[in-house]
Amino acid sequence: MRINLRQMKINQAGTIMAVKAEGPLGRRIRDMGMVPGADIVIQGRAPLKDPVAIKVMGFTLTLRNNEADYIDVEVK
Repeated sequence: MRINLRQMKINQAGTIMAVKAEGPLGRRIRDMGMVPGADIVIQGRAPLKDPVAIKVMGFTLTLRNNEADYIDVEVK
């Protein structure tokens, strides 16, 4: 099932299918390793649900929900 990264639950795994952001934001997201084909796991969320902690390529990074909205994921 393909969903937006923001909709993923804690400990849910998936594979990035598309990064829809363009320009500097798209480049920044891709530079962090959030590229199509990368496997990810949602590690946690801040108390107000923003930002989200994601495990990708062996490291943890955080994204704001407005950045996560640009990423489509195939959940496992």
